[in-house]
Amino acid sequence: MQLFAGVRVNIYQSCESKLYMEHFFINPGRAEWKALLMRPSLDNLSLEAKVSGILSDVKLNGDLAVKKYAAQFDGVELGELEVSASEFVEAEVLVSEELKQSISVAKNNIERFHSSQAEPVKQVETMEGVVCWRKSVPVQKVGLYIPGGTAPLFSTLLMLGIPAMIAGCKEIIVCTPCDKQGKVNPVILYVAQLIGLKTIYKIGGVQAIGAMAYGTETIPQVFKIFGPGNQYVTCAKQLVNKEGMAIDMPAGPSEVAVYADNSCNPAFVAADLLSQAEHGPDSQVLLVASSVEILDLVKKEIEHQLDQLSRRDFAAAALSNSRFIVLEDVSAAFDLLNEYAAEHLIIAADTAVELSDRVVNAGSIFLGHYSPESVGDYASGTNHTLPTNGYATAYSGVSLDSFFKKITFQQLTQKGLQNIGKAVETMAEAEGLMAHKNAVSVRLQPLSEG
Repeated sequence: MQLFAGVRVNIYQSCESKLYMEHFFINPGRAEWKALLMRPSLDNLSLEAKVSGILSDVKLNGDLAVKKYAAQFDGVELGELEVSASEFVEAEVLVSEELKQSISVAKNNIERFHSSQAEPVKQVETMEGVVCWRKSVPVQKVGLYIPGGTAPLFSTLLMLGIPAMIAGCKEIIVCTPCDKQGKVNPVILYVAQLIGLKTIYKIGGVQAIGAMAYGTETIPQVFKIFGPGNQYVTCAKQLVNKEGMAIDMPAGPSEVAVYADNSCNPAFVAADLLSQAEHGPDSQVLLVASSVEILDLVKKEIEHQLDQLSRRDFAAAALSNSRFIVLEDVSAAFDLLNEYAAEHLIIAADTAVELSDRVVNAGSIFLGHYSPESVGDYASGTNHTLPTNGYATAYSGVSLDSFFKKITFQQLTQKGLQNIGKAVETMAEAEGLMAHKNAVSVRLQPLSEG
């Protein structure tokens, strides 16, 4: 088939189409990429104004504001904000044994992978008598935000709670939305109890981020906030970050990019795209294929599989924000993927390992035909809390390191100070910082006299 640069093919044009209008792009020029790769978003100024107002209210009015927004946004009148001991007991019996066993598999793999990331203290003698080292010290107070709403993500609690416990954080609190009866999803409570978390609050959204950032009468202020969320939650995290609150990363609506060549299985590719699209209408999926034939086969599979999904409407809405691109040149394809900097990147090719060497921007990469993104979401062991919206150009996903501060140490002997002192004195004097020089000189003088 003859391909033409910059050709845009409109698919699903008939009113009987099973999907919304989609734009397929055939060998788009690099000048088109920036516009082509834009994520769906709300009006930023309007979004920030709404979120900022809620945060200010929570900061000033504490629990009262938190309860007000729970009623306004979640339709629940909250009495006590904290989950009670009896609610934990009630929740455990509601979780099936099959699900408990599956959670156990995931827990073991996540623990194994994150425990392997622990770094031993390594002392380095940079010159004779000068010893330096770095020590990992856990962040003492952390807050974990666990999305609820249409899909309570108990898997996110595994991903955040397990490394927080391994790191040894002294105080770990969890905020997650409850239903209209004031009940937290029982699987979330089961997971919390399983991994040793005891302090759970029944709140979500912007008000939860504000409560953890500022503290309220009931909810303690933390030092660092973790967890993904929608655009409102992401905006709230970024705003409190500007005020000095540490956060894990900007983590908004979920997304996936798939590179597929002629060795791919179109049914697998379609399933991977839909697995992200079903997160919500503001999610996005991107397919970069090596031929038009692959796009056509994947399109047919999407239409077939979409009808079988319980969250079909969410997936269809997300597909309307998505992009399907043909790039015959593999170098151009990976240049585009690196510019997109996907949260999840699947390489559906026989040569996936070799092709992965071309990737410099991605949150997590899934190699080959039998590595669906959903295994990373749940149970392979890697963390699914990842940078979205292009932030993978500079941010890493959550890891054990995310729950540590790295503190450096140095210790000098008399001989060490004599060896390094002259260099420090000279550099301090050159910068005009004579007190810095003197801090060395007052120590060296009696040593030289002795």
